[in-house]
Amino acid sequence: MVTATALEAELLELAGSVPDPELPVLTLHELGVVRALRLRGSDAAEVDLTPTYTGCPAIEAMSLDIERVLREHGLREVSVRTVLTPAWSTDDISPEGRRKLREFGIAPPRTREASGPIPLTLGPTRTGAADTAEAEPVHCPHCGSADTELLSRFSSTACKALRRCLSCREPFDHFKEL
Repeated sequence: MVTATALEAELLELAGSVPDPELPVLTLHELGVVRALRLRGSDAAEVDLTPTYTGCPAIEAMSLDIERVLREHGLREVSVRTVLTPAWSTDDISPEGRRKLREFGIAPPRTREASGPIPLTLGPTRTGAADTAEAEPVHCPHCGSADTELLSRFSSTACKALRRCLSCREPFDHFKEL
């Protein structure tokens, strides 16, 4: 494993400071999609970027914003590579990112107990905590209640679902777990 230089670490932090185009309350670092940066000579860099899902429409905007920020910092050439392995997971969202989502009114994704691959079982679609006894409920970002219901599996973006709190009656987005 190659260790990043101090300059590479600084530039990676700069690339990670770019706001997500779909969720501008989060930076790309907090979202966990900027994976690595390598210098190529004294004024060129290559950045590894993993989309939240294959075909994510925001990947082009993310890439252009990273290129702009790094060029403004003095790099002549910046290339952004889309890297699909390892795949992005909602576990990659930082604790700070989860806090910001909640404060913005979006229920953050629930955390998984186990690490490693997620087992895939085919069967009926599960939509919330009521479907399985062991699933953690989706808490309302407004009042904190766990008494929420699914209104739609999709919201303003494919990575969010629309839910409603049965306590305060407010609708809210829930960043779906992947």
